[in-house]
Amino acid sequence: MPELPEVETVKNVLKKNLIGLKILEVDVNYLDMIKTNLKEFKEKLVNENFIDIKRYGKWLVFETSNYYLVSHLRMEGKYYYTKRCELENHEHVVFKLDNGYFLRYKDVRKFGVMYLVDKDKLFIDTPLKNLGYEPFNNKLDVDYLMDKFKNKRISIKTVLLDQEIISGLGNIYVDEVLFKSSISPFKKANLLNRLECQKIIDTSREILSAAIKHGGTTIRSYTSSLGVTGNYQNYLLVHTKKICSICNSGIKVSKINGRSTYYCPNCQGEANE
Repeated sequence: MPELPEVETVKNVLKKNLIGLKILEVDVNYLDMIKTNLKEFKEKLVNENFIDIKRYGKWLVFETSNYYLVSHLRMEGKYYYTKRCELENHEHVVFKLDNGYFLRYKDVRKFGVMYLVDKDKLFIDTPLKNLGYEPFNNKLDVDYLMDKFKNKRISIKTVLLDQEIISGLGNIYVDEVLFKSSISPFKKANLLNRLECQKIIDTSREILSAAIKHGGTTIRSYTSSLGVTGNYQNYLLVHTKKICSICNSGIKVSKINGRSTYYCPNCQGEANE
C-alpha cells in the first residue's frame, strides 16, 4: 500500500501535469468505487478545472473550481496521465481532459475509493474528518502521543498503523521508525514513556522526509506513466532485511495483527518483552 511518501510523490507529479486543465467527461466503470452520489459525481465534475492537488495522510485531494475530489489508492491504486484512448483492464475511473489527455485510475483489487464534496465539507463528509496528525504537524508532540497511548493495551506496531492517531504511516515505515527508535514492535503502547514517544516523533519525521526525497519505497508501479522512480527501498534498515545493520544479528519476521513485522530482537527486544 502506498504510504505518505509515495502519495506525496504521486501528488507532486500529478500536480505538474493537471493544474489548469479542464475535465470534459467522466466515465465510471466500477460503481462501488464512488462513495458519494454517482450521478452528481459525474455531472458536477464536467467543466471543472484542476486548480490544486493536496495530500492529507495517505489521501489525495484534487481541488477543482468548486469541489474537492478525494481519493485513496488503498493497496494497488494507480493514476495514469496519458493520451491513450483505449480502455485497459482494471481502469475504473477515467477523466477526459481538454488537452487531449486522460487521467485514468487503475486498481486491480478495486479497493480504492473516491468522494466528491463541496469545499466546506472536506472534513465533514469524508474520512479525512477522522485523521490523526501527520508526523510533520507541530501538534504531534509528546503530550499528544502519551494521551493517545495511555489506554492502548495493544502493540505499538498496531497503534502506529491507526490513521486516527498518526496519519501517513504504514507497515514499512512503522517498522523503520520502531527500529530506529529501539522500540520493540510488540511493546504495549500504554507502556511507552515520554522519551520513547519523542523518539517516535523524531524518527518518523526523519524517515518520511528521506523517503519523500527519494521518491518513496513502493512507487515503482508509477514509473511507466508518471516518470517517477522511487528508490528509498535501498535505504531501508530493517523492513525486508535479514541482518541487522547495527549489531549484525539476524532480523526476525513476525505477524502482528496480520501484518508482517521486521525487527531486530537484539536491538529492539523480543516478543515477550
